Amino acid sequence: MADAKERKILVAVDEGLESMYALSWSLHNLISQASNDTIILIYAKPPRTLYTSPDGYLFSPDMLASIDKCRNDLASSIIEKAKKMCREQGDNEVKVEVIIESGDPRDVICQAADKIHADVLVMGSHGYGLIKRAFLGSVSNHCAQNVKCPVLIVKKPKSSSSATGTK
Repeated sequence: MADAKERKILVAVDEGLESMYALSWSLHNLISQASNDTIILIYAKPPRTLYTSPDGYLFSPDMLASIDKCRNDLASSIIEKAKKMCREQGDNEVKVEVIIESGDPRDVICQAADKIHADVLVMGSHGYGLIKRAFLGSVSNHCAQNVKCPVLIVKKPKSSSSATGTK
């Protein structure tokens, strides 16, 4: 039997439970026993927001360094949690790569998917209603409209009865 084509499965992760559920779902449903697949975890650090007072006061360099350290620590923590999930839940030795970029998550994810020629982009859904999506925007919706590869949006069940299809 010929070797299976290696797929690049790009999974967007953030601090929400929804993205970790999407990663878990991917490990159980997309990765096969005999696969050469690579899970590529992507985390988009939101751009640093600076606020100034009316007199033009800016944060000191020490404060900015502390803010950057916190942002980097958060990114590392999320990626480590996701990598641990890949080790523990993967049916086989799952190859894992990591991308951490700064910027608007919509742009970062779309650019990465195109750059690496992802075979599929997997994202969790926060389940925002129509009003919240209108004001906050939907990262998954934006990516679904703008990337060239298929996008799989995984919605976390609200309860265990929802997961089994019973009401």
